[in-house]
Amino acid sequence: MNDYQAPHQHLLDRVILVTGAGQGIGRTAALAFAAQGATVILLGKKVKKLEAVYDEIEAAGGPQPLIFPLNLEKAGEAEYNGLAEGIYQQLGRQDGVLHNASRFDNLSPLEIQTAEQFNGMLQTNLVAPFALTKACLPLLKRSPDASVVLTSTTAAHHPAAYWGAHAISKSAAEMLVNIWALELETFPNIRINTVIPGAVQCPQRKKSHPGEVHDKLPKAEAIMPLYLYLMGHDSAGVSGQVFEAQVSH
Repeated sequence: MNDYQAPHQHLLDRVILVTGAGQGIGRTAALAFAAQGATVILLGKKVKKLEAVYDEIEAAGGPQPLIFPLNLEKAGEAEYNGLAEGIYQQLGRQDGVLHNASRFDNLSPLEIQTAEQFNGMLQTNLVAPFALTKACLPLLKRSPDASVVLTSTTAAHHPAAYWGAHAISKSAAEMLVNIWALELETFPNIRINTVIPGAVQCPQRKKSHPGEVHDKLPKAEAIMPLYLYLMGHDSAGVSGQVFEAQVSH
């Protein structure tokens, strides 16, 4: 689906929450969803970055987005439930979630990763997608066509030294997606899938592959057709799948 061409305004009137929306793939996806007519809820830790994306969407003529600052590593059920309630109160509906926020510290042996680091990555990469999906599920069940997408990593499928808690948490998050897809089979209006973006320009890639010439990698825009496909109606009925973006260098 990397060559998918989204119909004009195929996300019109949909409400989509994007985590990690202040930079990288999250920012690019938020802009792409808004360009297709979606009202995007921008979630991230740094308000200034979210405000910059907000301004970009407005300047491009997209629907007015919402900003929701939240530290996923520290948030609990009360904060997630408050977010879902806020979406309901302000917008009355929700049609999608893109779990794109991720914590990656550095490549290092497991024996020198601290319990604090390990727990922090599990909280951001695994617990947050679980708790946020759970909080938003009542609204998603009411949507005629809801989609949940998780951004993962190749390291979740192919164990490699030094990827530590990041790879472990992402692998577990993919299992979370698979189990939830099975449990939601009685709700054909909801689908949940995983995307492995591959080698594209984004802040995390700079940290995980410091030897690469970053500017020679494809931009994040190159993988947006896949995200647009999964978030729109053309992917209805597709759930519990892992999609690997294929982009040429």
